[in-house]
Amino acid sequence: MNEHFNFKLSQMGQNGVRYLVENELLEWRAESVAEFLYKEDGLNKTAIGNFLGEREEMHLQTLKAFVGLHEFSDLNLVQALRQFLWSFRLPGESQKIDRMMEAFATRYCDCNPGVFQSTDTCYILSFSIIMLNTSLHNPNVKDKPSLQRFVYMNRGINHGKDLPTELLTKLYASIRSEPFKIPVDDGNDLTLTFFNPDREGWLLKMGGRVKTWKRRWFILTDSCLYYFEYTTDKDPIGIIPLENLCVGKLQDASKPYCLELYNPKGQKIKACKTENKGRVVQGKHQSYKLSAAGSEERDAWIDAVRASITKDPFYDLVSLRKRKVISNTSS
Repeated sequence: MNEHFNFKLSQMGQNGVRYLVENELLEWRAESVAEFLYKEDGLNKTAIGNFLGEREEMHLQTLKAFVGLHEFSDLNLVQALRQFLWSFRLPGESQKIDRMMEAFATRYCDCNPGVFQSTDTCYILSFSIIMLNTSLHNPNVKDKPSLQRFVYMNRGINHGKDLPTELLTKLYASIRSEPFKIPVDDGNDLTLTFFNPDREGWLLKMGGRVKTWKRRWFILTDSCLYYFEYTTDKDPIGIIPLENLCVGKLQDASKPYCLELYNPKGQKIKACKTENKGRVVQGKHQSYKLSAAGSEERDAWIDAVRASITKDPFYDLVSLRKRKVISNTSS
């Protein structure tokens, strides 16, 4: 049954669960689906996250039931987040993240009454902890936030008042000593990623170290550009995450119909590639220069990439909720 779920849900979204229901392997009730997603071993956790993040009523009820299966009583917020974020992979879409973290905050406050003034406080602090985890343990982040900065970032979020410094110190120390463990699904996941790409096709790519043009097969999906040597290859030779990048036309004397991917802050792009012996290394590109076969194809790639590019959704979500807390306390 796991194999059917993993394959169908990765390939066709919510139809994975529908497939199990139609074949009488699962009952179409929120409680039954939630228990299956929570307790069944070997499920694709990326697929679980995508299913739980949908906004249809059945998905919302399933998310509520799924979160209700977690017991957060007497756990501090970092401990609860460790448990919650291990049970699925958080999707990349901000609306899905918002729904899932709202459900988490509600459940945590129900299990631990009196810890926070409102679920808004729990919601904001949860995102702050997730961002802290990224900043402390991502090697590309050079400016590591101090405890003082973490405390300052969370001033006034407890219904207009500050949270106890002792609480924030304990949460900071927990994340600094041990990062969140993020579920890693099995090797088939990457293959399943490519069933419904946003766009795919041949492009010429300028090398990073050796400045020569090479023909590569590109697949755009899940806010990443994957490129392969051949269309039949199972594994990409390079991956370019599109988060925080820009894309546009490029005039290049050596090739017509060029487009460029670049970081607007001038930083090196956080990409990776596979060397001849299979070792994964960080890419060496300040920008990626690509060339299409014609102007229409170039423009279509630019539009597709631009639609797929995302900024870090956590910051926008936290900013919105902080503004809500401030306006509620001042009114």
